[in-house]
Amino acid sequence: MEAEALETLADSLNGTFTRAIGLLAGVTGRVVVSGMGKSGHIARKIAATMASTGTPALFVHPGEASHGDLGMITRQDAVIALSNSGETAELSDIIAYTRRFGITLIGITRRATSPLAEQSDVALVLPAAPEACPLGLAPTTSTTMMLALGDAIAIALMERRGFSAADFREMHPGGQLGRALLKVTDVMHAGEAMPLCREDTPFSEVILEMTAKRLGCVGVVGEDGRLSGIITDGDLRRHLDPDLLAQQARVIMSAGPKTIRPKALVAEALRIMNEKSITTLFVVDADTNSGRPLGIVHIHDCLRVGAA
Repeated sequence: MEAEALETLADSLNGTFTRAIGLLAGVTGRVVVSGMGKSGHIARKIAATMASTGTPALFVHPGEASHGDLGMITRQDAVIALSNSGETAELSDIIAYTRRFGITLIGITRRATSPLAEQSDVALVLPAAPEACPLGLAPTTSTTMMLALGDAIAIALMERRGFSAADFREMHPGGQLGRALLKVTDVMHAGEAMPLCREDTPFSEVILEMTAKRLGCVGVVGEDGRLSGIITDGDLRRHLDPDLLAQQARVIMSAGPKTIRPKALVAEALRIMNEKSITTLFVVDADTNSGRPLGIVHIHDCLRVGAA
């Protein structure tokens, strides 16, 4: 029954939905979502989804609103009020408040002739559908439709604002979502932490740089600042020779080291290191094509943030 109701809801979307999105997209403040009982639980979820997808939002309990929390709603905000009947008494003060101060009100209700629908700037009316409850009383089908409609609003606003994966990462720094969207710039060693030397640097100084930075390698840059090679601790062992310390870095280095762009995900860096059987990647400025090293990422950095 709920699945059928969702199909009917999808078919019923029209210009009214588009008008609601237009109003919400123009809000300079926040979207305040409110509802009572089961509708209130749905309202909380809608507010959370909006907040995590680029639309600043919060839930205000209608009962608490009547006892001071109306002060959480400003004239720059918009209100989405949820009520299946459209006659929820606890919403009356919020509705009156929006009308008094000219605050945009979007109503989500089943009854087009209800007080909520009549007072709303835009009323999103749910299609008639019986509750899945065998008594036809417990909010089931109605709350499912409210939830789906709230998700549709949040995603439409997300697309309208051009909310990107990078923005999503900023909103979800914790958990699997955050780890999956980490960029190499989030974990790389930059500035003085980068092990670097010039092509003409004596190998005695290269060893000191490699030892001090403790990443098992040193990047070699030319006079133009471009990354021209890399010297690893493996190179050091392969070139053990009485005259090694007198050699310059350009003699020992491996030219054309593997690099990665700054905007690449940590997961991509880990894949490259696994495929090439290496433990470090220099992050190189790709936007300006300067070839200058911006940082270095070690395989341990990728594993530490859970990119594996």
